[in-house]
Amino acid sequence: MHLTRIGVVRGGPSSEYEVSLNTGANILATLQKHFEDYYCAHDIFIDRQGSWHMDGLIISLEDISRRIDMVFNALHGSYGEDGQIQSLLEAHGIPFSGSGSVASAVGMNKIMTKNIFKKHGIQTPFHKEIVSNDIQDHSDQITTALFHSLLLPVVVKPASSGSSVGVCIVRNYSDLPQALLSASIHSNSVLIEEFIPGIEATCGVVEGFRGEELYALPPIEIRPHEEFFDYEAKYKGKSEEIVPATFAENIKKKIESLSKNIHQALGLRHYSRSDFIIHPRRGIYALEVNTLPGLTSESLLPKSLRAVGSDLPEFVDHVISLSLGRRDHGKNYHL
Repeated sequence: MHLTRIGVVRGGPSSEYEVSLNTGANILATLQKHFEDYYCAHDIFIDRQGSWHMDGLIISLEDISRRIDMVFNALHGSYGEDGQIQSLLEAHGIPFSGSGSVASAVGMNKIMTKNIFKKHGIQTPFHKEIVSNDIQDHSDQITTALFHSLLLPVVVKPASSGSSVGVCIVRNYSDLPQALLSASIHSNSVLIEEFIPGIEATCGVVEGFRGEELYALPPIEIRPHEEFFDYEAKYKGKSEEIVPATFAENIKKKIESLSKNIHQALGLRHYSRSDFIIHPRRGIYALEVNTLPGLTSESLLPKSLRAVGSDLPEFVDHVISLSLGRRDHGKNYHL
């Protein structure tokens, strides 16, 4: 019996290198434990310098295209989510999981994403954009201009980054210069966003799941132990995540509907996860989208899957089927 050869790509030249290693390890373990009769899993490691390795040896994409049938993209952050690796895989004709190159580039850029939100009537916080080089060269002038045009608090974040890397809430103007500089390290531009007080939520969607064209997983209510849901809260258990969320039913349905709309508006593929803030009077604000949500043991998407009686093996098998264009979505795994 011919086994489908799956290359799980992880690591990469990104600040989310460690998260990617963990996501990839989780997927590899899932394939090896549950699908040894269907898939032959290969660990494809990309080091911090961007070199690709397979079976302990540096390998070219040309060789990978001959030795595997499909790439499961377990990268996170720059290079893995911003369209770069997607462009390479598309150029070599290698099927892969997740969104294509253009949608990935758009989804990774918070400014472009927010502009699309507004175009489609999706409420999102007011924002300004500043080029990172300008921050580093003209910090005092920029801070003074913002002092006269912004009301605090604001959220400062890199325009292209994930896992809340480089994000902070600024409540005092004296803290603004350092916040801008810190965010500018991680991206070519910085987003300064209106702070919306409220309850954080996130909601995943999966294409073709359980007979639905676009299936919305139960929204998760996030209660970080710190001020917001940052990297530490996401991956080191420093938050309380309630799934299914305790929101009123109409709020849950609205979040699910918005998550589907965002996935479609950005032209995303296979699966995604969108983040929201629910203000008690002003309603639901869309913050950003995750085109490759984490799949570690602490990640949110697997928790949503468990809430509907599914699990990571069923999801991984389903995504592989989508990536290969098979009609038997998820038929290799039985709960």
